[in-house]
Amino acid sequence: MVVTGTFEPVPLEESDRNVSSFALKPDDRLLVSTPFALLRLDSSVDVRGRAPNGVQSDVSIRGGSFGQTLVLLNGLRFNDAQSGHHNFDLPLPPDMVDRVEVLKGSGSMFYGSDAVGGVVNVIPRTPDATEMRLRSGVGNFGTNEESATLSAIAGPVSEQLAFSRDFSTGFMPDRDYRNLSFGSDTHVHTGLGSTDVLLATNDRPFGADRFYGNYPSWERTRGWFASLRQEIGEQMEAAIGYRRHTDLFVLFRDQPQIYTNRHADDSWQASFRRWDRLESNTRLYYGVDGYRDSIVSNNLGDHTRSRGAGYIAVDARALHRFSLTAGVREELYGSGQTQLSPTVAAGVWLTPSVKLRASASRAFRLPSFTDLYYHDPANLGSPDLRPEKAWNYEAGAEWSPSRTLRVSATAFERREQDVIDYVRSSMSDIWRATNFQRLNFTGVEGLIAWQPRPGQVVEARYTALHGAENVIAGVMSKYVFNYPTQDATVGYTGTLPGGFVTRTSIGGLKRYGRGPYALWDASVAYTRGRIRPFFRASNLSNTSYQEIPGVVMPGRSVFGGIEVIAFSRR
Repeated sequence: MVVTGTFEPVPLEESDRNVSSFALKPDDRLLVSTPFALLRLDSSVDVRGRAPNGVQSDVSIRGGSFGQTLVLLNGLRFNDAQSGHHNFDLPLPPDMVDRVEVLKGSGSMFYGSDAVGGVVNVIPRTPDATEMRLRSGVGNFGTNEESATLSAIAGPVSEQLAFSRDFSTGFMPDRDYRNLSFGSDTHVHTGLGSTDVLLATNDRPFGADRFYGNYPSWERTRGWFASLRQEIGEQMEAAIGYRRHTDLFVLFRDQPQIYTNRHADDSWQASFRRWDRLESNTRLYYGVDGYRDSIVSNNLGDHTRSRGAGYIAVDARALHRFSLTAGVREELYGSGQTQLSPTVAAGVWLTPSVKLRASASRAFRLPSFTDLYYHDPANLGSPDLRPEKAWNYEAGAEWSPSRTLRVSATAFERREQDVIDYVRSSMSDIWRATNFQRLNFTGVEGLIAWQPRPGQVVEARYTALHGAENVIAGVMSKYVFNYPTQDATVGYTGTLPGGFVTRTSIGGLKRYGRGPYALWDASVAYTRGRIRPFFRASNLSNTSYQEIPGVVMPGRSVFGGIEVIAFSRR
């Protein structure tokens, strides 16, 4: 079942949009360092890392910029008002994540601003047992990790508490980091409906050598997130969320007096949603959303902006015959400015195993506070930036001849206007935030998923992307033209004899204007008994590569440890 890009949970094959879902069963969490590592299995998702374990990573979908990807935490907006560089700075401990869903293409009708290239939805795990798990491990580059998870179920109440810490002295000078996070997720079922309360916080200091220019920088980010989601009967839901994020940036790590920035932003959101049945197979969905973002910064200044939105949509479907969703969202911001985001998506089953689908939708992105107001020796924002706008079109086919084989192919196009990027005319100039006039992306993506035996999955994905730009003549782009023109991945996850589980993946990628490279990861874990050892290896081929130009990534790394199940009762 998927919940992203749809108004209610539907089976993956019922979705009229191209959605990927990456689940993390309890034993699977021993095989990956962070849930975001799973996103690298999707050839249309580009995770641009600056360091391991999710430290300062950007994510883009189908060639979009990192600011054009909307990140959700349990269905609520998580994008950072200061800068899209912090959109993936999630405070949730990794062990609390149940799955990560990816909607490709526009999601503005569902979620508003930023959902231009697509949406990443991080969904917490609901406990299915009362248990405690403790884990510790060490690796090269001075890496160590400790975590603890406590889950409890008592009648209609379930609770999950988690803690995680990982640390590295760095694979090169000024590339050390520390992640510390705590989280709590409470579920209560009453006669009114389900109540969910999510609380999380994190602290991440890290060496940022060359992250934003040729400087030995250092940065520390801290985040807090709280949300309440309440069902009101079977047809209504209300939710409220709060996010606070602080960013301390030092341009020269050993000389903070030269240039230091301090930013603190607060984001509030509230939503009310309802559906009504029109016919036996047709539903009407409607709701309102409200947002308020503010920032206090010695560099950007103090700013506040609010916006509100309303939407209405009709969804009609007859299982394994046809489906249709059509809706429109109006978002109001600034001094009476609006953005309209219509969408239509349809699917039809030619046979019980063959489905065709297509969609057209409009998306937009408001400039971040950094885009508007930032300034340092290498970068300069622009307060006159216009919102980005884009139309997305896609058509695809899916073939599922058996329960063990699924094949899909999708062609897509995104036509963007007023694209925001940092540009400069020569190497000696500073980067300036500017609106490009137009930028078009056209691509194809394919998937083959096969289960040779129960408990084993082989997936192969491929995406080819072509960008056609009409930009300012004679300028260099900082972010937009770093997209993959070709990306292919093959992954295997399976249960082995003797109680072992394993995962391995190989990916090859070629970015615009740069040479190709390939990465190979592998991991294995023992999953019987109370003591469960595991081993993970990344970049086994010891490839030298950069996902952000100028930011070197680590070579081969190994990590091993033990998880102890202190007690477990189902």
